[in-house]
Formats: sequence, structure tokens, C-alpha cells
Amino acid sequence: MELTDMDWRDIPSLAALRAFEAAARLNSFSAAARELNVTHAAIAQHVRALEDQFGQALMERVGRKMATTAAGRRLAQDLGEGFGIIAAGVRTLSQARADRPIAISATQNFAENWLAPRLAGFWKAHPDLPVTIAPDNAVVDLRRDGFDLAIRYGQGRWPGLEARLLTRAHRIVVAHPDVAARLPVDYSATSPKAIHALTDFAWLPEPTDMEMFTWLRALGAEPETMQITRLEANGLVLAAVRSGAGITRQPLAVVQRDLDDGRLVALLEEPESEIAYYSVHNPATISPQARVFLTWLHRAS
Repeated sequence: MELTDMDWRDIPSLAALRAFEAAARLNSFSAAARELNVTHAAIAQHVRALEDQFGQALMERVGRKMATTAAGRRLAQDLGEGFGIIAAGVRTLSQARADRPIAISATQNFAENWLAPRLAGFWKAHPDLPVTIAPDNAVVDLRRDGFDLAIRYGQGRWPGLEARLLTRAHRIVVAHPDVAARLPVDYSATSPKAIHALTDFAWLPEPTDMEMFTWLRALGAEPETMQITRLEANGLVLAAVRSGAGITRQPLAVVQRDLDDGRLVALLEEPESEIAYYSVHNPATISPQARVFLTWLHRAS
């Protein structure tokens, strides 16, 4: 459909047109006021403003009710058709959004290791609600990029969005049980010197862990003397560590299932902090389907 230029200077206030359409349809300023949740005086003022602009009466009192004049009836009919087209367009767009899958943005690490393994539980409970997950480490604009919600890593403060704590993200050092078994018998994860017992093993950093070297130095280790191998993707890191290739430092949420299932064991754990994974959404635009997913997500955390 070809769009035509619109000169809004020729069109009265939309609030006034809306007030008049309701008054004309209901033959009552009071009924229009109740429908639009405004005062009787506001409706009357809007109608008078339109009459002043057009230079002719649009409504008149007939007995105890208001009725449209001939000019008012023509305007009311056109407005009814126009507002009807607008309403139809809004319903079509809303229905299209309701019919599409729930769109979620999450970091690749979190999507692969925390979210994806839990999705079967959601689909079992809600088989009629499709979900799409976009694993991307970049921070997306939810409205512009068409996402219903996102899982973000941080302190829970994103202006204009509602953030709810999903799961803590303090880091933990983990290894395959066979690697852990090679630690000295007097090794204790609670000892301040425990990190030194780990420096002889190969370390595989989580790719986005930019603080690992600082953390190691703070514990008295010398990263420059350690065997550290960097891999491009955390999926590769975890696969290698699960096979016994070395040690890694990961967010607890990412390796929790590995710990629960015994594929990995904890060697050192950092104290909890305000840094965590949060569900983030725009409260003004979240769809009913996305809200169902959000409720399930927090129950599954």
C-alpha cells in the first residue's frame, strides 16, 4: 500500500476527535467521559474546541440527551471508520506478535549451559508456546531488535527495563574428578594456599573471563609461569575440561549441572557478589506469552 504525505497541521487534536467520536456514538458527554476515563467537562471542552475550529455546531441538546447535527453525523461517521481501521491495524500487529515465538537473547555461554538444558521442562508444561533463543554476547536493544526478554550478566541496573535476579554468577574453579584426584592429599579448597596446589595443572580460561589473571595474582600465583591455554569458545573449554584436559574458572550457574551430575568437581569457589544473571524485559511491552515464560524461568532457576 502506498503511503501518502500527512500534514498534521490540518488535523485537529486526536484527543478532541476521540472525545467527539465517543460522545457522538453514545449521544452523551457523561457516557463518553466514563468510556475514556476523563471528566464530563473535558469531553465538553474538546467538542467546543472542534466546533470553534470548524465554525459550526457538531452536537446539540435534544431533550435530556445530546445529538449530532448533520455536520456532526458526517464527521462522526468518518471518524468511526478511521478509528476502526486503526483498531484493525493494531489488532493485526498484536496478533502477529502473539503468534510468533517468544524471542530471548542470552549470552552464548549461559544459553548453552544453563538455559538450553532446561527448555524441555518448559515445552513439557507449555507445548503450544514456541521459543527462539539468540545466543549473542552483545547487549541488544529489546524493542529495536524484537526480543521479548534477555538474560544479562551484571549488577541488575539497566535504565528503562525491569530486571529480576535469576541466578548468582560468582565464579568457581572446577575440574574433572580424575584431575581433582591428583591433587595433594593435604589439599584443602578452604586453605589460602590452595591455589598453589593448582598451578601445576593446565588452565583453560573461560573466554570472557577478563579478570582471571588479576584474581590469580591476588591469591599469590604467578600466571606467567602457569600453563594456560586459550580456546575461542566456552563450549570448547568445557568439553576439554570434562575430558580431563585441565582446570577452568566458570560462573557457577554455567557449571552447576556438571557439578550436580558429577562430571566436574569444585576446587575453589569465590564469595557471592551482586554480579549475577538477571532476566530483563520492558514491562510496558512484554506479551502474555513472554510473561508465562518469565514465570517459568524463575521457577526453574
